[in-house]
Amino acid sequence: MSKISIVDLEVFYRVGVTDAERAQPQRLLVTVEMLFDFSSAAVSDRIERTIDYHAVAQMLLKYGEGRSWKLLERLVTQIADAILADFKAQAVSVEVKKFIIPEARYVSVQLARTRSAKPKFGA
Repeated sequence: MSKISIVDLEVFYRVGVTDAERAQPQRLLVTVEMLFDFSSAAVSDRIERTIDYHAVAQMLLKYGEGRSWKLLERLVTQIADAILADFKAQAVSVEVKKFIIPEARYVSVQLARTRSAKPKFGA
């Protein structure tokens, strides 16, 4: 299995437990790793035979529009579900970094999911 990664994509989402924390979008860094057999794309040199990482990045950049989350845990779960639903990845790992604790470089939440082990979560 091959891996396509987008590392530390800068996005601005509304995330936080309190209303005040969600009042303005916050800078977050999103890393996604998508497992996919891209051997066919390597031979054919055709984008439609792989995961278009530009399309994934564009989806992530727009993902926060009109949305908010209280917990990073819910955010990473929804991002993973969206990637598995909309792209060819057989498995995905998502990490979101938030810069909220002054004494720490960042806080991060990570989730790994496979296409076959993707539970459905309620709203």
